[in-house]
Amino acid sequence: MVELLSFENLAALLTLTLLEIVLGIDNIVFIAVLTGKLKPSEQPRARRLGLAMAMISRIALLLAISWVMHLKAPLFSVLGQEFSGRDLILLAGGLFLLGKSVHEIHDAIGEEDHEGPRKAAASVASAVAQIMVLDIVFSLDSVITAVGMAQHVEVMIAAIVVAVGIMMLFAERVSHFIEDRPTVKMLALSFLLLIGVMLVADGLGRHIPKGYIYFAMGFSLLVEVLNLRARKRRKAKTAAAKAS
Repeated sequence: MVELLSFENLAALLTLTLLEIVLGIDNIVFIAVLTGKLKPSEQPRARRLGLAMAMISRIALLLAISWVMHLKAPLFSVLGQEFSGRDLILLAGGLFLLGKSVHEIHDAIGEEDHEGPRKAAASVASAVAQIMVLDIVFSLDSVITAVGMAQHVEVMIAAIVVAVGIMMLFAERVSHFIEDRPTVKMLALSFLLLIGVMLVADGLGRHIPKGYIYFAMGFSLLVEVLNLRARKRRKAKTAAAKAS
């Protein structure tokens, strides 16, 4: 117990927790978009279940790390390009995310054109299952990184639990922020589209650092926040002008 509370392990816990939170941003955005199609009464339960099941799947990957590390071994090659189990998972996840993002963008544009009622997701179970599948893809590399950063599996599991707990606190706020602002929702879908492209490229052996994607998204979000503030001020001025 004393060994687990050493400075080295506590530093690893803090670092891994921050890593899990940063790498979980795309997961939170995906959860916000996916649960936004459910009934309002079902959305909180779907978010909690989705994140809880995602936490369990990450821990399961961690406990099966020898199998996960084996996924990096080449299985076959096509035109000189070797493919491993990890590559195939990233390719499948990236293609799924691309298809899902394009479908959601099409639905969002359709809603703006027709202003009809939103089409609900099939069920909470369907939403949770999709969250779990994508989380496995998102967390594959972070689990491999965690093994290289910490020596004790207890520290890695604690980091995952703390990170998911923090994500649960902010998931609802992020979801409401995205759902209440159509332009931000389109930005979030574009972000998922970029992540899908990145996963496909990574699966094909063309690694794109996530930092580039996060920087582009952060800059775009900053511009959108400024636009939202500008629109709010214009509305306030217009209302004041009409009142006077």
